[in-house]
Amino acid sequence: MSKIRVLVGTKKGAFILTADGKRQQWEVSGPHFAGWELYHLKGSPVDANRLYASQTSGWFGQLIQRSDDGGNTWNTPDGEPLPAPGEFPKGESNKFVYEGAAGTHKWYDGTQHPWEFKRIWHLEPSLTDPDTVYAGAEDAAIFKTTDGGKTWKELPGLRAAKGNLWQPGAGGMAVHTILLDPRNVNRIFVAISAAGAFRTDDGGQTWKPINRGLKSNYELPDPDAEVGHCVHRIAMHPSRPEVLFMQKHWDVLRTDNAGELWADVGDGLPSDFGFPIDVHAHEPETIYVVPIKSDSEHFPPDGKLRVYRSKTGGHEWEALTQGLPQKNCYVNVLRDAMCVDQLDPCGIYFGTTGGQVYGSADGGNSWNAIVRDLPAVLSVEVQTLP
Repeated sequence: MSKIRVLVGTKKGAFILTADGKRQQWEVSGPHFAGWELYHLKGSPVDANRLYASQTSGWFGQLIQRSDDGGNTWNTPDGEPLPAPGEFPKGESNKFVYEGAAGTHKWYDGTQHPWEFKRIWHLEPSLTDPDTVYAGAEDAAIFKTTDGGKTWKELPGLRAAKGNLWQPGAGGMAVHTILLDPRNVNRIFVAISAAGAFRTDDGGQTWKPINRGLKSNYELPDPDAEVGHCVHRIAMHPSRPEVLFMQKHWDVLRTDNAGELWADVGDGLPSDFGFPIDVHAHEPETIYVVPIKSDSEHFPPDGKLRVYRSKTGGHEWEALTQGLPQKNCYVNVLRDAMCVDQLDPCGIYFGTTGGQVYGSADGGNSWNAIVRDLPAVLSVEVQTLP
């Protein structure tokens, strides 16, 4: 019987939740890296034992940790830390290579400031090679390793895609989503808050904004602006990589042509503001979002924690409430804190800023709290193990 491993990053450490294919009894391991912020943990899709973790601290800076035994033990791949928070390194520093000039970007007051390296928000292992991983950074940049995290190089073409016009959102400016096209090794999608969505078709050498159809009436004076959109999350089903779904700062959208044009599919939701969005493992038109009240009130509408599911690619929505608190609930679910497993029926998981991790073993029809009272959950990823 298959097993499930859920990787949970929190404000104060990482936790690993494991269960058999029934997903009823769970074992909890952790906290790993107790006291550290774990922005993201993710496992290699081709090596169940290879895990990567983004560990950060305001005092000690950024580390990438790697496990080769499924999370039982961890180590920095080369025994050295990545650069501490501050300006992007020029040339080689701690084997983390930044290509190109330091660069600047404009803030709202029109002044110029250096690009800064603060933390890694997202790690995306290769679909074919356990030693190849992409890392999304704040300030917004994408890095790549091909030696299991020992050395990293920036893909500088991303910041050439009108990076001088990008602006930080309320949570900063980070590459927080990286999607790899399983049919085209050279195609990668990323999302940046608050710059928009971008695509490369040549392995990261050049990138183009893919934001046509997005409207940001409250954030941008130009309704047709090519960049500057606050995208919270994008998702795809691997069988249809040209179809993407987006949770934006207001609006839920989809594209059927790899981002060339987006259409709003948020009608029927109590609020089209939220952070995560994900796709059912076996039903490419079934998507999940967690609406919150507004950009100033980051909690569920009416204090009711509800996951919304659309089985029609966003054209119709239904509230999923069984097992979730339906009164006096004021938690949030962050952008990287929802995921799906590959079992049948499909399992859905999400974590909250209140420290709960909920799971559904029936596609979202019913939910149970796998664990409670963790530190605020920053990310949730799942591995389906043989």
